[in-house]
Amino acid sequence: MATFKTWDTVKVPFPYTERPVRQHRPALVIAAGKIQAAHRLLWVLMITSADNRRWDEDEVISDLPRAGLSAASVIRCAKVATIDAKDAERIGALAQRDRAGVSNHLMRILAGTVPVAGSTRPRH
Repeated sequence: MATFKTWDTVKVPFPYTERPVRQHRPALVIAAGKIQAAHRLLWVLMITSADNRRWDEDEVISDLPRAGLSAASVIRCAKVATIDAKDAERIGALAQRDRAGVSNHLMRILAGTVPVAGSTRPRH
């Protein structure tokens, strides 16, 4: 089994919440290391087309070739999944300059400070 690192971009069968299917698509690894070694799992964020309707927590991918992508894309930080590492295929890595934005979105989401659409109040 391949070993993955945080910030790798991978192709995985990403689960959907709104329908009972999995579609192979690109994703960003946000946790590997110990959870992969102990449980063979990866935590990933969905990567989607930049043409889709934007969400507040999306982060634009600035270096597509480095990420292994051919079309303008964003990281959908609000869509997290746990994937079996054996189902992942590394396609690239996220450029250093894009990592801070993803980290900031994730910290705000986990801290509960992402505003509800149309509101400036933190969610609780």
